[in-house]
Amino acid sequence: MERLTVEEFRQAEKMPLVVVLDDVRSMHNVGSVLRTADAFRVEEVIMCGITGTPPHAEIHKTALGAEDSVSWSHCDNAVEAVERLQSRGYTVLSVEQAEGATMLPAFRPEQGCRYAVVFGNEVKGVHQKVIDISDGCLEIPQAGTKHSLNVSVTAGIVIYQFFQAHSAYIASICSR
Repeated sequence: MERLTVEEFRQAEKMPLVVVLDDVRSMHNVGSVLRTADAFRVEEVIMCGITGTPPHAEIHKTALGAEDSVSWSHCDNAVEAVERLQSRGYTVLSVEQAEGATMLPAFRPEQGCRYAVVFGNEVKGVHQKVIDISDGCLEIPQAGTKHSLNVSVTAGIVIYQFFQAHSAYIASICSR
């Protein structure tokens, strides 16, 4: 299937997107997010607070090696990670059901801008302090009886939306 090697992946151009995991407790969710980050060449995954980090058997079970290809780091808390990203010029968006949130289908990332998206704890969501300092919120519209999605599913939907929005980027990687 002509897949990149881990070293080729590390050297390859990345989508200008950083994923922040705010106290995600399930190692399987962490691994799934890493695998999705690999699939769409996300710049980095920052694991904050209680979010587990590799090496860990449960992360590996769902990451299937993406923990080796995707750049990742740990930060004591998501507030610190968000402030650091903002100081580096990233627009930070929390993915949360919040007043004034932009519905994901209506969101259009600006070309040339770097973004970070924050995904929260499986039960409590993104910490309010993180939402308060974020540059905005994104919400996935839902039409069922439940009002939430699994964090790794949410990450997959949001990351893919960014991937689709970077059509020039997609063309460049699909031609390789």
